[in-house]
Amino acid sequence: MEVQDERPEVSVNTVVYATDFSRCSENAGDYARWLAEYFSASLLVTHAFLLTQAAMEVEQVVRKLSRQREDLEARLAQKAQHLSSGSIHAIPVLLEGSPNQVIPELAEKHAPAMIVLGTHGAGRLEHGLIGSVAEKVLRSTRWPCLTVGPHTPQATIDKQPFRRILYATDLSPATTQAAVYALSFAEQAGGTIDVLNVIPEIANEDPEGWEELRKQHADALEKLVPHQAREFCNPHTFVEFGSAYERIMGHLKQDGTDLLVLGIRKTPFLSLEMRTSGAFRIIANSPCPVLTIMG
Repeated sequence: MEVQDERPEVSVNTVVYATDFSRCSENAGDYARWLAEYFSASLLVTHAFLLTQAAMEVEQVVRKLSRQREDLEARLAQKAQHLSSGSIHAIPVLLEGSPNQVIPELAEKHAPAMIVLGTHGAGRLEHGLIGSVAEKVLRSTRWPCLTVGPHTPQATIDKQPFRRILYATDLSPATTQAAVYALSFAEQAGGTIDVLNVIPEIANEDPEGWEELRKQHADALEKLVPHQAREFCNPHTFVEFGSAYERIMGHLKQDGTDLLVLGIRKTPFLSLEMRTSGAFRIIANSPCPVLTIMG
């Protein structure tokens, strides 16, 4: 799939920043504020919760706000105030319900949107590799999500945070839709883009077959970046064989990447995947923010 527009344009009306008040979430908030400024978008600061049994009884029987709700509203208002500056007026939105349901619903209501959330990284297997909440939100929304993990540097708001971008694609239509986001950020920053395609190694494939396949994919990658865009993003394309996780992480660690852009496919079973390995594992361990775009 070829990117048709000569100049990359992305429309975002609302940045939905979901917080659990943790340290990772705090860093994600700074990225959310920068994105709101970048897109001239509204910034919604949200937290999703479920009432405890005691709080539910207070609200249903006594018919007054529970202490749980009041405390969360106060913390959320404080967080929104902290993120408000200059042209940005952050709006607190307390959501009652399951995060993977109410956060995507909020983004849909204020579309086109981008969701920003922190993740605690790799954890217990039964909770997924990027934390149950972040994973479920990513599975449940069609809007781009920026995840900020524990290995992500602190956002520096006074300068463009995404100067060096790695765009990883398997060249499927779902993943190539993410190219425009990578190009847009690169143009704004005057930065660079590395475009990476990882092909699974096939044991029975002969070396000549590998080289032909590499050439085909290299030609396809070249078409992803419009000619005019090459003037500002200085793209470098890579076609490599092996594990997508290992190859992508290798580039991230060696090249000082500021942003990883991933196109994600939704399977019929509503899970997320890349062609060769789980995207969640990459997101969990990435040393920089990861922008996922669902195709």
